Amino acid sequence: MKKLITFILSLSILGLANAQAPKSYTSSEILLQLKKLNTVGSVLYIAAHPDDENTRLIAYLANEKCLRTGYLSLTRGDGGQNLIGSEQGIELGMIRTQELLAARRIDGGEQFFTRAYDFGFSKNPEETFTKWSHDSILSDMVWVIRNFRPDIIITRFATDGSGGHGHHTASAMLAEDAFDAAADPTRFPEQLQYVSVWKTRRMFWNVSTRFANPNADMSPYIKLDVGGYNPLLGKSYGEIAAESRSMHKSQGFGSAKQRGESLEFFKPLKGDTTGLKDIFEGIDFTWKRVKGGEKIGSLITKIIKDYQVEDPDIINNKIHYLLEEVFGDVNEIQINYQEKNLLQEKYFDLNKILSIIYGIYSELSIAQPYYSIGEKVIFKFEAINRSNQIIDTISTFRFKKNKFDNHLIKYVDTLIIGSLYDGSPDWLIGGIENNLFSKTNKKTFWRRYEHLPVVTYYQKKNLFYENLYYQFKWVDPEKGELYRPLVITPPVMINLTQKSFVFTDEKPKEIKVIVKAGKDNIKAKVTANLPQGWTTEPAFTNINLPKKGDEQIISFFIKPSSNSTIETIQFSAEIDGTNYTKGIKEIKYDHIPVQTWFPEAEAKLVKVDVKKTFNTVGYIQGAGDEVPASLEQMGYKVIMITDEQLQNGNLNEFPAIVLGIRAFNTNEKLQQYKQRVFDYVKEGGNLIVQYNTNSFFGPLKDQISPVPFKLSRDRVTIEEALVTFLLPEHPVLNFPNKITNTDFDGWIQERGIYFGTDMDSSFECPLSMNDPGEKPNKGSLIIAKYGKGNYVYTGLAFFRELPAGVPGAYRLFANILSLSKNMQKLPK
Repeated sequence: MKKLITFILSLSILGLANAQAPKSYTSSEILLQLKKLNTVGSVLYIAAHPDDENTRLIAYLANEKCLRTGYLSLTRGDGGQNLIGSEQGIELGMIRTQELLAARRIDGGEQFFTRAYDFGFSKNPEETFTKWSHDSILSDMVWVIRNFRPDIIITRFATDGSGGHGHHTASAMLAEDAFDAAADPTRFPEQLQYVSVWKTRRMFWNVSTRFANPNADMSPYIKLDVGGYNPLLGKSYGEIAAESRSMHKSQGFGSAKQRGESLEFFKPLKGDTTGLKDIFEGIDFTWKRVKGGEKIGSLITKIIKDYQVEDPDIINNKIHYLLEEVFGDVNEIQINYQEKNLLQEKYFDLNKILSIIYGIYSELSIAQPYYSIGEKVIFKFEAINRSNQIIDTISTFRFKKNKFDNHLIKYVDTLIIGSLYDGSPDWLIGGIENNLFSKTNKKTFWRRYEHLPVVTYYQKKNLFYENLYYQFKWVDPEKGELYRPLVITPPVMINLTQKSFVFTDEKPKEIKVIVKAGKDNIKAKVTANLPQGWTTEPAFTNINLPKKGDEQIISFFIKPSSNSTIETIQFSAEIDGTNYTKGIKEIKYDHIPVQTWFPEAEAKLVKVDVKKTFNTVGYIQGAGDEVPASLEQMGYKVIMITDEQLQNGNLNEFPAIVLGIRAFNTNEKLQQYKQRVFDYVKEGGNLIVQYNTNSFFGPLKDQISPVPFKLSRDRVTIEEALVTFLLPEHPVLNFPNKITNTDFDGWIQERGIYFGTDMDSSFECPLSMNDPGEKPNKGSLIIAKYGKGNYVYTGLAFFRELPAGVPGAYRLFANILSLSKNMQKLPK
């Protein structure tokens, strides 16, 4: 039993970032759990990103076939776009990770990842594998397969490139390699001290040809109807799939519920697939496949037969018998590693079912979400048994009570935080190297805290367990009861207002940092650590924060070096000889738990020669980006144009107006009053439209320009791709800053996306670029004179480059803004 308890403890720790209100189960859902208990088998679905998975198929496999069903996403979607906020990179990956976990809670699947960092769109697997280590990712996939032990592996994409994304094709190629490697003891033998090799029976490609061609001939493939209805859930698998897929809100994947026949198609790839007419054919998913399993299967079948929806308690004695007499001596049974693991998994499932049948509710709540080293945590334990059965005893690591019946038990206790635990999601703790998240935390200072309890329930001689973790619970007046996880913080944190600080001359610039106390009575020395040639006044500041949560804003006046350069500034707070260098960042959206992480308190220092011709810019918000803050770094005063101003205001007061990314996709008022914006251009204004999309998740209702052109899905993904100046004398490349090829050095992730195409002849295209093996594309920056003003559409990734402090992006954007001064005379 000790091994089992230890395993529950480890699950408790890993669950901290995903605190949720405990799920409640209807009586019919309990019956579904019993059917799953009586099914022995698993399927692993593999693709590249969050939202690549087939949620209808996962829902069907998990709830109709009652198979253990997993989705292995190679990445966390860090490199995608964000339709609900301004988070990019790591923070977007945090959001999309939680969206996947939320989707699995709906469709019944389990979620797995590799260490691969999503570096952005890739056009082919060759490019992908220049940035991902093939064997590192393969090792992770083999580890998942050897642990999960699937009977069937299904890939979302094919290896022929038809998936349209290099990551997609790479995921299929790696999946085929992993199928073989997981069964080979010579591949990744270091894993075999923890797991054993696993030979998956068969592998399929979930053919998606009909996405591109609805009339494609699918007769060569094995078909499966996954459009059925589950009476225990009261939903069809199309309805469940839509609810699951709609959790991918950051990608705009809200989905309509579908009902009725829905065919999936499969192409055999590996394993015993000869002559198959059914992907499940010949695989025994009953307990007969386990040594001694026939007895277990017959017992569970009898439990299901005796189960009564109105009286689930009637089967509890039989479940106790299974727990103690059949599963209780798992560690003494002479069976192989895989069968022992299976029995342990089913043992935990039985515990869960028994807890549900008893109507047991138990929780550990804390008074606040954050605690720091040395602080006393006051926690409250509550539990109730709402069944007709009386449990003799309930005990935790500090508490024991007899006669646990339908009365709420409460007790309050304390613990001391004895060591620090980096409350960032665990995959972030070690950082990123070569587009891989680190496996382990190399910084030994940050440690996980201990004393997570397991609650033990006794009924006569039988016992079962409930794993709990500490979480903050509160009541929101609008949303009701909410939960969030306990997070252990440093005693002091330093938050910066920007990721990059841009200096366009040698004058000192004020940089403000926000110092926050993680506990009471913080006295610290805050220092700005600068590169050579840069100076600060003051050199350091002493702060005194009496109360936990207190904040103090500190200003440092930073003088840049005389040379154009890119450097890093780091801030630290010293307490009793120990330096703390972390900030704290919360990500809050209603559809996922609150996410907290602790980025380093550092930022880029960019000294760049940028000239500008005026000081005020209007900005119309789109889907959310950090471009306005970047423009302010250049010395512009950015005025956010409200809906009222858009409708009735004087737009001609702005020398230039910038539209945020996907503004025409997301801003309904802009669609409604776009003619006023076009008239602003006609009367002499300069309108800069950043990228929009015209796809199923971002359709355009009408033209986004007074001068005709179309949006394409063309992009240049190689950030180092050569940029050719087609119109070297064009003002946008010469005034007020002379643009050269060096201004395209140091760009991140990509050159640009969603380029313009099929342009009216009045458009000027000063730039051309392309990925290797493709034709030159001149749609990244297109400029048209319209009336007295200028219309500009650009797919160049300024929304990434400016916040990242790319010098050339600042210089080019200043020129685009200055077109109104250069190409046309401004209105008075």
